[in-house]
Amino acid sequence: MSKNKNILVTNDDGILAPGIEALAHQLKSLGNVTVVAPSQERSTTGHSLTLHKPIRVHKMKPGYYHINGNPADCVFMAVKHLFKNKKLDFVVSGINAGPNLGNDIHYSGTVAAAREATFLKVPAMAISLDYHHENELPNFEVAAHISYFLVRYFLEHGIPKQVLMNVNIPDAPLKNIRGVKVTKTGFRYYSDDLVEHYDPRGKSYFWLGGGYLGYEKKIADSDCQAVDQNYVSLTPLHIDTTHEATFLHLKETSFQQLYSKIKKAK
Repeated sequence: MSKNKNILVTNDDGILAPGIEALAHQLKSLGNVTVVAPSQERSTTGHSLTLHKPIRVHKMKPGYYHINGNPADCVFMAVKHLFKNKKLDFVVSGINAGPNLGNDIHYSGTVAAAREATFLKVPAMAISLDYHHENELPNFEVAAHISYFLVRYFLEHGIPKQVLMNVNIPDAPLKNIRGVKVTKTGFRYYSDDLVEHYDPRGKSYFWLGGGYLGYEKKIADSDCQAVDQNYVSLTPLHIDTTHEATFLHLKETSFQQLYSKIKKAK
């Protein structure tokens, strides 16, 4: 494999996050690495672009840029501005300090950055570490080591169009990780707490987000199950979110007849 590949590394934890530095350092042996990340943490921003204020690109040091936007903005600006005159071969988003499993991918800025790259026809991967031990340091070096081999594989073999890879890595020593499993998207449950408080002036405000309650165990081969069993989960995500069975069922329904009733009822 040629080492002239251009690789973009981004995240949603911000330019100073240790996960992005560990990832960028590990991938430099695969090609030319450019880092573009938000100036500040932008976790759970989902797939949002900044349209109502200016975007500013700041160069921190050679090959490292931060912007006053969201993860998807970082990828868009990199492709359309920093790489407008040269080919970008691969985008890697991570290493996120926390998992992006199951339904969480819809909130994830980490996954959104990889999805934005896929929109822009650049192969992409999101990488997250299942870190949830507040009193221990995350194993970013182990995650970066595993990421290197996964990125190298897909650089060599490619990723189908409109597909991105979502990777979740157990927060454990390498000897304790049992392997890599190809998985489906699972479903995670939360307590969905909404906590109301009052400020000194008596006005109410709220904190969103509850504790993790577990995952749906009836879904076979899920990413949640794999990571819970100390496997790296590798989930191919498709841009087309159409539910095929329901699509085919609804195609058999005469919605034109329904529309005729709609018009008559006007």
